[in-house]
Amino acid sequence: MTSRQRSESAATILDRLEQTYPDAHCALHYKTPWQLLAATILSAQCTDVRVNQVTPALFARYPRPSDLAVADPTQVEGLIRSTGFYRNKAKSLIGCADQIVTLHGGEVPSAMDALVALPGVGRKTANVVLGNAFSVPGMVVDTHIGRVTRRLGWTRAEDAVRVEKDLCRLLPDSRWTLASHLLIAHGRNCCRSRTAICSVCPVSDFCPKIGVRRHR
Repeated sequence: MTSRQRSESAATILDRLEQTYPDAHCALHYKTPWQLLAATILSAQCTDVRVNQVTPALFARYPRPSDLAVADPTQVEGLIRSTGFYRNKAKSLIGCADQIVTLHGGEVPSAMDALVALPGVGRKTANVVLGNAFSVPGMVVDTHIGRVTRRLGWTRAEDAVRVEKDLCRLLPDSRWTLASHLLIAHGRNCCRSRTAICSVCPVSDFCPKIGVRRHR
């Protein structure tokens, strides 16, 4: 398959996923870029549902980065304990808030390099913030996206950064943010890790693994 054919195939798959999951969006609740950044840091090794239960109290207590930058770590830990790894996350949140205040005038930066320089912020978190808070194209790679795209043959990589590069080459940047939401929705609802529901998959005819089974 040529590069053009692969891109056209990927576009068709995304079109079908968009029809299947018309409400696919960022599941984290937020009103500002800072809230989305903080919520995404908390979402590591934690469900979005749990994070959404925790953040209202956190944001009520510390509404701005300047508030959290001078917070007592023990009090922050108490508010986010149920998200897991709460000590490390509290340290990241406070450190991140401090650098946003010190280096960026209290405003979350809207550039990848500046975001990933903040404590607790990797490329996944940065892409979530860029795509959803700033409408800057960002290709998020989480476990769902990595699994689904490997099954579709879009990448062979296991490393998240390499997967991101492969997907960015395959898909137009105008679709990166939505593609992230669609692939996550598909991974959660159909193309699951242990119990993939291939019989109802809207893109099963594009799946190399299913194709192999059909032609045995």
